[in-house]
Amino acid sequence: MSPFSPVYFADENALGLAKTLVRQGRTDFVYPGHEALPEIPLGALDLEWMPIVGARGFIVITRDRRIRTRPAELEAYLTHGIRSVWIGAKQDLRADAQAELFLKHEARLNREIIKLGAGPWALALNMNGFRPLHLPSR
Repeated sequence: MSPFSPVYFADENALGLAKTLVRQGRTDFVYPGHEALPEIPLGALDLEWMPIVGARGFIVITRDRRIRTRPAELEAYLTHGIRSVWIGAKQDLRADAQAELFLKHEARLNREIIKLGAGPWALALNMNGFRPLHLPSR
């Protein structure tokens, strides 16, 4: 890991990715039900975890395509300064392939996180790298 090491919050859509990386020894990933994050139990709704994750400055890792577009979640994105990386590919990736994709682009992703700074912002990560995702304004 680089000297800059954000903490990532994997929502339940990316739970397999987070657990794969934690099993590999990563300590910078938390998720619903993680022992270091008891205030976000497994099954917590997006609107329940978003204020906590935003306040702690975690980077959200998700596979939920609509989290940025549903009105209530978009409002939470903007209000709580959510910073997120959506992992997507043309085909559905297994957890180990998602982890491999994340690790392949992690150094560039860290530089982008520093550049983007405070949220709200969203990126899409795929086999070719990442690109910004538009967040509609209020």
